[in-house]
Amino acid sequence: MQIPKRLLSIDALRSLTMFLMIFVNDASGVKHIPEWIDHAKADADAMGFADTIFPAFLFIVGLSLQFAIKSRIKKGDSTKQLLLYVITRGFALLVMGFYHVNLESYNRSVSLIPKAAWALIITVAFFLIWLDYPEKMKKIVRYALVAAGVLLLVLMAIIYKGGEGTDVHWMRPSWWGILGIIGWSYLTCALIYVLSRGNMKWLTVFYALFVALNIICHTIVPKGKLWIIGDGSSVALVMGGVIISRVFTYLNDAGKTTRLWAVLAVTGVLFIVAGLLIRPYAEGISKIRSTPAWVFICGGITILVFELMIYLMDVKGYRNLLKWISPAGTSTLTCYLLPYFQVFLLMLFNIKYPPVINSGLPGLLRSILTSFILIQIAGWMEKRHLRLKI
Repeated sequence: MQIPKRLLSIDALRSLTMFLMIFVNDASGVKHIPEWIDHAKADADAMGFADTIFPAFLFIVGLSLQFAIKSRIKKGDSTKQLLLYVITRGFALLVMGFYHVNLESYNRSVSLIPKAAWALIITVAFFLIWLDYPEKMKKIVRYALVAAGVLLLVLMAIIYKGGEGTDVHWMRPSWWGILGIIGWSYLTCALIYVLSRGNMKWLTVFYALFVALNIICHTIVPKGKLWIIGDGSSVALVMGGVIISRVFTYLNDAGKTTRLWAVLAVTGVLFIVAGLLIRPYAEGISKIRSTPAWVFICGGITILVFELMIYLMDVKGYRNLLKWISPAGTSTLTCYLLPYFQVFLLMLFNIKYPPVINSGLPGLLRSILTSFILIQIAGWMEKRHLRLKI
């Protein structure tokens, strides 16, 4: 039985990952929760449930990359247009990541406006610039809204002051933030894919180089990093997703679905085993330090969950299984940014959760409900063409 070429499982896996990402981010502020749910500490040789979510998202970026590019090729895009498409998407993520990382060091004592106000304004600006505006909207109106968003970002950059005490500084990339990491990883892997025309040999070579770099940076050259791709962990996860999607396409098109199940299962298990084997020799397992064991184990887990999703969604046809969070798979960036409105509106008006729903099981249930509500809002926005189009 041949699996459909348009995989519902990728959207389903992305929906589940985004739902869990919002949940674990919200739950990080809940007191007295089981230790295994939260992120492991930076110096620990350990991995919590929360540590598996971001690498899964990076892997999914790779899974969907070839399908997105092939779709544009079918529409007639030239190589130049594909490169422009890739660079534009990457640039947008880098800009948002750059502003978010500077939000972390915002200095309220010497700034003109509260941190919460600054955060809300830049989030509104992101929506104004990258909103999926209706085609029927007049161009002059759309251009005016985009220009307003750009102006807001420029103004927020002008008034920005970060740092602590006497060390006051302007905006700078101390790191690129979550969206920035996704942006650089996507940009690197997408450019490789376009320029190599999806050649499996070259994709595999670059994947091996990224993995080797990650291992070297945690063994031979501790804390070593390269510009843009750092220690290679994020690009390895994205490129791993690209290769798995290419393997899927090849085997599915050839009608070798029986072999496909075996390849995905064996590959997922081998990744986990590889992570466990390298763990004692490459600084243990750590998401914060992005060690090779973390890269391998999380990649393996994501492959196995992806295989399960293919079976449930694309083979058995359980399309409504995750319908309740489906907007997270189609309006993913919108879902990612909505918590910024939630968190900073509460901060701006100094509203705090009552202790009864900020601790233990009630707190976890609140985080689950928060994730569900924000995704429903994203779904409502999507129907009205108010989602981000990146």
